[in-house]
Amino acid sequence: MYQSKTYSYDYDEYEAGKCSKTMAGDILADPELSDLEEIIIGSWGDPWEGSVQDILDAMVEHKEKFSHIKSLFVGNMDFEECEVSWIIQGNYEKLLEAMPQLEHLVIKGSTDLQLGKMQLEHLESLEIICGGLPVEVIQSIRDAKLPALKSLKLYIGIDDYGFSGSIDDIKELLEKSDFPKLESLAICNSEIQNEITEVVLQSKYMKQIKRLELSMGSLTDQGGQKLVEQLPGFPNIQELDVHYHYLSNDMMEKLEKLPIDVNVKEQNEPDQWDDEVYYYPMLTE
Repeated sequence: MYQSKTYSYDYDEYEAGKCSKTMAGDILADPELSDLEEIIIGSWGDPWEGSVQDILDAMVEHKEKFSHIKSLFVGNMDFEECEVSWIIQGNYEKLLEAMPQLEHLVIKGSTDLQLGKMQLEHLESLEIICGGLPVEVIQSIRDAKLPALKSLKLYIGIDDYGFSGSIDDIKELLEKSDFPKLESLAICNSEIQNEITEVVLQSKYMKQIKRLELSMGSLTDQGGQKLVEQLPGFPNIQELDVHYHYLSNDMMEKLEKLPIDVNVKEQNEPDQWDDEVYYYPMLTE
């Protein structure tokens, strides 16, 4: 467990003029900084109108003060503080160059998010939480040099809230990326979860991962049937997580009979308006 500290402003502090620039100063001036291994950044006061860039830039400028930080979570805030689709992120390329020792990285929010070139020899887990993942971010992860990566979790989302790619981009990510130590793969929170299930099952990573997550999306019996039919062919898979789904009771039972740990909690019913049926991912706005 890392020695961790969260930096976050509440509404009163925001009203008093706190912002990402003042938070950067607060972090740099914190006498506990040298003892930390993990930094969690919550609301910087106005994340819906001011980006996190001042904090990222300060960490780059004073990189020697962060050379011991192994885990970083930027954007840890709930919807009452700021809807995920409103969180204005920033450009992480220089920060990732300045912190090659990072082992864990979580980013919440995808507005203005850029990863650029990623080369992190020690990064073991990467998670992007958002209502819509830009194609440029998918491409950065596709081309990333992350030889130690064990866990990858991507919230795909919908185009109304930032997803600018297609199923072909996800397929290309799985085909062209090179994560030799990957053990847990989560491509989730999508309105095309059935299509994602198909390309994931066809990917090279199915032969090496132990945990597969296709949760929080529009998964129906179409995708569920593919899992039932194909997962027995991958004895390395020990766990399947498809919580928050649109599976039938019958399909849930079939999945639960697989000889692995299966999470099929949070069954949903689609909405229907004017003869149109709608399946919504869990996290969008």
